[in-house]
Amino acid sequence: MNVHHLELFYYVATHGGISAAVRQIPYGIQQPAVSGQMGKLEEDAGAKLFERTPFRLTPAGEALYAHVQPFFENLGALKIELRHGAEPELKLGGSEFVLRDHIPAVLKRTKVLFPKLRFSLRTGFQMELEALIRSGELDLAATLVDVRPPAKLRRLRLAHVPLVLLVHRSTKIKSAEELWARKKISEPLVTLPAATILSRNFEQGLKKRGVVWPRTVEAGSIELTTRYVANGDGFGVNIGIESVVKHRDVRVLPLEGFEPLTMGLVWRGEPSPLVRAVIEEVQRYSRETWSETFIEDVIE
Repeated sequence: MNVHHLELFYYVATHGGISAAVRQIPYGIQQPAVSGQMGKLEEDAGAKLFERTPFRLTPAGEALYAHVQPFFENLGALKIELRHGAEPELKLGGSEFVLRDHIPAVLKRTKVLFPKLRFSLRTGFQMELEALIRSGELDLAATLVDVRPPAKLRRLRLAHVPLVLLVHRSTKIKSAEELWARKKISEPLVTLPAATILSRNFEQGLKKRGVVWPRTVEAGSIELTTRYVANGDGFGVNIGIESVVKHRDVRVLPLEGFEPLTMGLVWRGEPSPLVRAVIEEVQRYSRETWSETFIEDVIE
């Protein structure tokens, strides 16, 4: 007997007729199609399975229903069991502060759906993480994103993050505007590599103001930028997130008028159920954590 016919018979028997079954079947199928396939099932079984009007299972139908009912009713539980019994693996990338301060909470929530989740973590800048996604070495990356989506990848924007200037607590500079008035700044500048979004945004802001400020110290992470400013090695450009810039020897100056950065997620192609679950959890977490700057973007 055809398994699809047996599934339709299960719905017909459970809901008391063909028309009622059509309203409950979780995929599109018309009443004449169900009626025709019930006829084929009866032909294969060699027995009449139910009376149409009023609906009533025949003894043969009752015997068949007793056989198929447990199978189809337990499919939902089996799906959950299979999903929980598997050991899905997630390869996740991001900047150090994201993986340290935020992703643990997201993964804790994700493990409710995937208790045996295994994961690996990679740190890196935006361009490095995008390359790892294209090569299949990462499934998903939480990173700063450009205005336009990266080529051949998908993107979800999460929140805007301001640029800030870090100075040592001993400096007499009270605002960034005091520096812009000089037009050419001699203090050492600590920032990320030139190709990063953070450095590009800062350079664009300086150019609009006619200010020249050569990069002196190239930091390998935003955390190192804060550390070297605290060490007295120069002024630093960073993102305005407290866990990144907070230090007893550092003061934070706003960069008024500079374009904010955008935190987001990047992945390739149609996400797997696991990756989609993580994306949705990150979006939910971001809405709660960065409510004032959260971007209500759409997961395509």
